[in-house]
Amino acid sequence: MDDICRTPGGGLPRLLAIMARLRDPETGCPWDIEQDFASIAPYTIEEAYEVADAIERDAWDEMEGELGDLLLQVVYHAQMGEEEGRFDFHSIAERVAQKMVDRHPHIWGDASREKSAEQQIADWEAAKAKERAGRRTLDGVALGLPALLRAVKLQNRAARVGFDWPETTAVLDKLREEAAELVEARDRLGPAALAEEMGDMLFVMANLARHLGVDPEEALRGANAKFTRRFAEIEDALARLGRSPAESDLAEMDALWDAAKAREKMSDKKSRD
Repeated sequence: MDDICRTPGGGLPRLLAIMARLRDPETGCPWDIEQDFASIAPYTIEEAYEVADAIERDAWDEMEGELGDLLLQVVYHAQMGEEEGRFDFHSIAERVAQKMVDRHPHIWGDASREKSAEQQIADWEAAKAKERAGRRTLDGVALGLPALLRAVKLQNRAARVGFDWPETTAVLDKLREEAAELVEARDRLGPAALAEEMGDMLFVMANLARHLGVDPEEALRGANAKFTRRFAEIEDALARLGRSPAESDLAEMDALWDAAKAREKMSDKKSRD
């Protein structure tokens, strides 16, 4: 095993051998031996986000490494599954390969390829629904998803069986209702009720985004990036004055924020022109 582990160019067999060696109970790495599915799961999520981050930044020089890190997570789980007699890398690959064939009858079956992307999405969802037959509507929406993304997936599942507002106006009415309940919780109720009402409002916000055709996770990432960018401009402006944000006040920083916002809008207008 050590021969293939040390030999460049071994590709996937080399990576699988390296992971098996690291997990060897007698000669492996103590840290790797101690890990289990639960302890590795956070790293898996983190690596997936790092791939998404590289894509969002157009950091293509980083993508190979980030995808390798994500692949390592799959290999890690596969090795632990093999040790417990549950599954292995081959069975994982075979299962997803068969799923792709089954869900693309217009490629590997008798179905026609002459249909729109929207129809293909509908067919994909129908195939998934058939696979979920006998389960509850919301079963299988992963608990480990970011809460905002999971909210949208739960709402989409419920909408497929008719549990949904018919139009955006109804969602906006619900948002106003939740805002009033949030104010009441702030003024008259305790922290637990306040947290619950805040959660309800965020859930409705996710639903509003869904009805508007906006990905709320992507929209919030954009807002985070905008906030980071503009606050950096505040810090730069203050640094030119020989001060830090802690040595400024809200009024001054608000003015600098507005100036940064105005510059962005002007830049956007010029780029459109």
